[in-house]
Amino acid sequence: QVQVSESGGGSAQAGGALRLSCEASGYGITRGAYYIGWFREVPGKAREGVATIDSDGLASYADSVKGRFTISKDNAKAIAYLQMNALKPEDTAIYYCAANPGRLDTIFGIRTIDFGYWGQGTQVTVSS
Repeated sequence: QVQVSESGGGSAQAGGALRLSCEASGYGITRGAYYIGWFREVPGKAREGVATIDSDGLASYADSVKGRFTISKDNAKAIAYLQMNALKPEDTAIYYCAANPGRLDTIFGIRTIDFGYWGQGTQVTVSS
């Protein structure tokens, strides 16, 4: 069983920064390859993929966050981070971390269906 939990959400002014953390645990994470994704959701809209990173450290980003957000992962600690800089009010959302054993192919983009294990979400609010 894989467990995922996020932390680090909060409030920031536009132009500011926040860092989210994601801890993943479980047999599928401690043994072999795995990948992490960050998603966000606002009321009335579908959950949106933000960034992913695989076991080799290869990262992918949504166009809306490229150049502002950075995803990273400490494989030894099974902790992933989402550094969010130059925040905008439209970044306001509940952010979810997701994990899955195996290898990720992002040829089809950042998709929720590629992830089997999800955290509970953490609120990020950016004010103008």
